[in-house]
Amino acid sequence: MPDDVKEQRIKEAGNSRFLIWLITLCFFVSLFPQLVHSQTEKNTSLAIRWIPNPEDDRKVLVEVSGFSGVTLRHLERKMLSPAQWQQILAVYAGETNLAMLGTYRIVKDALQFLPQFPLEPGIQYRAVLRTLPGQAQDKPAPTTSSFQLPTRNTTPTTFVRQIYPSSDTVPENLLKFYLHFSAPMRRGNIYEFIHLRDSDGKNIELPFLEIDEELWDTNMTRLTLFIDPGRIKRGVLPLEEIGPSLEAGKSYSLVISREWKDSVGNPLKTEFQKSFRVVEADRTPPDPAHWQFTLPSGGTLAPLRINFTEPMDHALSQRVFTVFTEARQRIEGTVTLESQERVWVFTPTQAWRSGKYDLVIQTTLEDLAGNNIGKPFDVDIFEGIDRYLRTPTVRLPFDIR
Repeated sequence: MPDDVKEQRIKEAGNSRFLIWLITLCFFVSLFPQLVHSQTEKNTSLAIRWIPNPEDDRKVLVEVSGFSGVTLRHLERKMLSPAQWQQILAVYAGETNLAMLGTYRIVKDALQFLPQFPLEPGIQYRAVLRTLPGQAQDKPAPTTSSFQLPTRNTTPTTFVRQIYPSSDTVPENLLKFYLHFSAPMRRGNIYEFIHLRDSDGKNIELPFLEIDEELWDTNMTRLTLFIDPGRIKRGVLPLEEIGPSLEAGKSYSLVISREWKDSVGNPLKTEFQKSFRVVEADRTPPDPAHWQFTLPSGGTLAPLRINFTEPMDHALSQRVFTVFTEARQRIEGTVTLESQERVWVFTPTQAWRSGKYDLVIQTTLEDLAGNNIGKPFDVDIFEGIDRYLRTPTVRLPFDIR
């Protein structure tokens, strides 16, 4: 073989060996982060904790700590689906193998799972930590942690404290009830537990305005329950086809089922029933000019009393009245209602001083039929209404001597 050919083959063989070495080196370099990552996790002690949710201490979340910063950043960058997250960490309730729904997030040096729904007392939960992206195939067995909230006291203690209007007679066009409970209640499906029944015990068909946005106060202890306005307003289809929810001359009962559960899941202590009689419809707006004042004496803490001559809306009557001095300084005090919401009572925090005062009333005040000051709730299309009162407030002056 000529020397030049031999030299050329030696060069080609050397180039091939170099290329194979280069490819091998690149392969191991590509594996290096994964090998380091896997080794780091193998040497890391992972811990599962069940802790109160800092954003809502009534709920519990699952936290896994002990990951390396590399792993957490790796998880944070990936857009994992719920199913992919569950391959890493899944939480189960009881004996079911269906993973709970919730939200996964990276917080500082830990992975957290926030269940979509609060954990229930008395149920055994388990969190299972499985494989991680890039983890070696000879991974250890899944890490498991169990948790159970203490079984709650199942003795019913919550009851219906009061229903307003408290009067035993209401107008045929009554607009709403207020239900007051002794403790917070559970939201959802409330109309299953509220029944309007006639004197024979028969349920009235669909008497209430059933809305998804249940009208609870912030404490979940007061519910506003509207009669369906379509069963009140004249000239509308439901009233003409089905008839009114309430009829003058008849008696009814508002029944609150014992099966209604409070915020901790216990039923009510007892069923509650409010019986009442229905009188003719009220379509006359409240007129403050006809109210009667009972004035206190100066230098005393005696209450200012106003007789409405008819029951007023319980909730509104406690927040639409304001007492001012002649110099427009607000008088602080407490408000109560007496005589089945017919009498408004204001007790000042400091003794009255002799002088001139103003009682300012927002015209959004309602009577039991929803009539505002200067504006009826229900207007028959065949009746002529010359004008409505359009001012937002009404001022009633009085003197303390």
